Amino acid sequence: MPYYTSLGDIPSKRHIQFRRPDGELYSEEVFGTEGFVGPTSTMYHIHPPTQVTGWKTLYSTKAEYVETDVMRMRHLKSMEMKPNGDPVTGRVVLFGNEDCEMSVCVPSESMEYFYKNGSGDECLFIHHGSGTMYTSMGTLEFHDKDYIIVPKGVIYKMVFNDAPKDGPENRFLCIETMNASHILPPPRYISKKTSQFLEHAPYCERDLRLPTLPLTFDEAGEFEVRIKARNCIHSYIYDYHPLDVIGWDGCYYPYCFNIDDFSPIVGKVHMPPPTHQTFEAHNFVICSFCPRMLDFHELAIPVPYHHSNLDSDEVLYYVEGNYKARKGINSGSLSLHPQGIPHGPHPGTIEKSLGAKWTDELAVMCDTFRPLYPTKAALGIDDPEYPQSWADWKPSNGNGEPTDTADTW
Repeated sequence: MPYYTSLGDIPSKRHIQFRRPDGELYSEEVFGTEGFVGPTSTMYHIHPPTQVTGWKTLYSTKAEYVETDVMRMRHLKSMEMKPNGDPVTGRVVLFGNEDCEMSVCVPSESMEYFYKNGSGDECLFIHHGSGTMYTSMGTLEFHDKDYIIVPKGVIYKMVFNDAPKDGPENRFLCIETMNASHILPPPRYISKKTSQFLEHAPYCERDLRLPTLPLTFDEAGEFEVRIKARNCIHSYIYDYHPLDVIGWDGCYYPYCFNIDDFSPIVGKVHMPPPTHQTFEAHNFVICSFCPRMLDFHELAIPVPYHHSNLDSDEVLYYVEGNYKARKGINSGSLSLHPQGIPHGPHPGTIEKSLGAKWTDELAVMCDTFRPLYPTKAALGIDDPEYPQSWADWKPSNGNGEPTDTADTW
């Protein structure tokens, strides 16, 4: 995280005696990254965090990619996915590479254990649902359209409130790092001298929701913590509640940021995707396409221009609203446009967009700098007709009206 904070009780100085009411020492843990020269936090446990037993490997998490030699545009319809598993076991990887994995989860069960991703950071985007994430660094209340950034190593349990009987079902998108990098705000948004968000940044500290109390659970018993590492899920047993931290301080912690608090940057003519950037990690970025005023040049073309992702694969997860550049795209759709193939507005959408002043589209984008590959699960919800959906282009009739009169947006 870009700035310092603290929660709970901590001593006046690091690495000194800090005693429990019974006279025993609290167990200090330095929770650090990049060989202790990156962001860290210092936590104080009631019990030594090393006291675990019963370790065993449960199952593999290694994604199996298919059609790795096929390069084509794809459209996945994730609303066809059935509820399954809990907020961890229910994650279905759809795309991935050496740097990140993208999954969608429609949980049907509650977590009966705690979880730690020991392989990478997680960015969870809550499409539908609300609830509480109980973490080793405090409590996060989440709801629709929240990003939840969970740094590598944070222990948590994600508890959803019951979804309405008439829907929608609880659902979230997960993007996690696979290359040991960390998901952070773009460096250009942050002061190099103070780590403060700069004035041109589309969000700032006031928009972030940090962990709150309750923080400490002092209970004896048998508690399972599952850890993702080495392409497997491993089970460990604690004889005390794993969320036993009495206090912590530092710059490494989970937090929430709601996409509606992103302030889009607009311009006289169409702005490029980097203006929508929200987070980044090594070899990929995450962007937020939010409702906004459209371009205000008198001859502006509001929809995106045709472009080639020469260095990137682009995945868009569509949340809500009316995405004006594509036909057949609905809430829960994921589109993949690979590097090397030009893409842009569907036929007829450019002419029909002229004069528009506002867009209500809402989407999350992940651009990667290495090719993304689909899984078998992705092929099961793939629209095979999508690559041909640009083929019905027709020229305008010379009066600024397209000869293609289909209702495209």
